[in-house]
Amino acid sequence: MEQVIYKDLGKIDYQSAWDFQTEVHQAIVQQKLENRKLKAEGAAIIPPIHQLLFCEHPPVYTLGKSGSMDHLLLSEEELSTEGFTFYKINRGGDITYHGPGQLVGYPIFDMERFFTDIHKYVRFIEEVIIRTLAEYGLEGIRYKGFTGVWLAPYSDYPKRKIAAIGVHLSRWVTMHGFAFNINTNLEHFQNIIPCGIEDKDKDVTSLAVELEHPVDLEEVKLKMKKHFAELFEFSYQEEE
Repeated sequence: MEQVIYKDLGKIDYQSAWDFQTEVHQAIVQQKLENRKLKAEGAAIIPPIHQLLFCEHPPVYTLGKSGSMDHLLLSEEELSTEGFTFYKINRGGDITYHGPGQLVGYPIFDMERFFTDIHKYVRFIEEVIIRTLAEYGLEGIRYKGFTGVWLAPYSDYPKRKIAAIGVHLSRWVTMHGFAFNINTNLEHFQNIIPCGIEDKDKDVTSLAVELEHPVDLEEVKLKMKKHFAELFEFSYQEEE
């Protein structure tokens, strides 16, 4: 069974979290390269140090490598005035928002130690969120052609996206991950075309909106940690 180090980075600016992800990612990739030499020499290989990072970010918009700048509805001056930062990054997907009250997760896993199927990997992240929603009495669903987790329409409520997913893999080591709206200020999504989806029948939502009361973010983290370990079949390793 693989072991994963869990780290709660708390409230951290986006660039600092990205730099930390990159550092962890590069360390795992470097260990993989060294393990190839060890294996060729008949020596024992060193297991990778997978990490699962949870955090919150100050208000920020990020644009994936397949996204369009047209989906950001603010100018650079307006971004600065309104207190937002903006980054073009190397994950998949289009534009999204991160901010306080949103649980952002960055699994940095060597997928060659689990399975080498990127679509399955994304489905597993969706499933973690779907199982967490179920613990709050909500049915999370997938929509064909749209990555992420949604809630089905009912009455006058449209299809609502509650979690966005955008990942990057290099040498089968993952970066980036998911953004799960818990107590998020949804008004900030009005400054973008979320994930590039212009369909008026689709909206964004949060756990707090759906349950009609604020939600304990620490409680959500515990539930998600459990589901990650169950689905990916790993155990958590305490840092020394």
